[in-house]
Amino acid sequence: MRRRKERDINTTIELSEIVESVYKKAGIYNTKIHPATKTFQALRIFINRELDNLSDFLQKVPEFAKSGTKIGIISFHSLEDRIVKRTFLSWEKDGLGHRITKKPIVPSEEEIVINPRSRSAKFRVFEFL
Repeated sequence: MRRRKERDINTTIELSEIVESVYKKAGIYNTKIHPATKTFQALRIFINRELDNLSDFLQKVPEFAKSGTKIGIISFHSLEDRIVKRTFLSWEKDGLGHRITKKPIVPSEEEIVINPRSRSAKFRVFEFL
């Protein structure tokens, strides 16, 4: 906020540098992942209404699912995964079907080496009865 009072933030690089400087001052700089990563993720989630859209989608799925329909969801962060996990559990408790994957399927170390973006992916599958 102080920086914006001085001048506008016009690029993602400027915002990234500001976030990095704040983390460094606080002594919580993680060298593995750039400190601005989560900031940009939070902005993207908010702007795109990703959590609301996922919830809305999952709420509508049972209306269209027939017996034997399988739905697989790949989530890329814990907020998404929690929504999918709780929805699948709720559907199971309501007798709509069963979870094919009790625990999420995660990428192997080999896949992560080939595709580093896959490191946070979790895949869950549900089958309607």
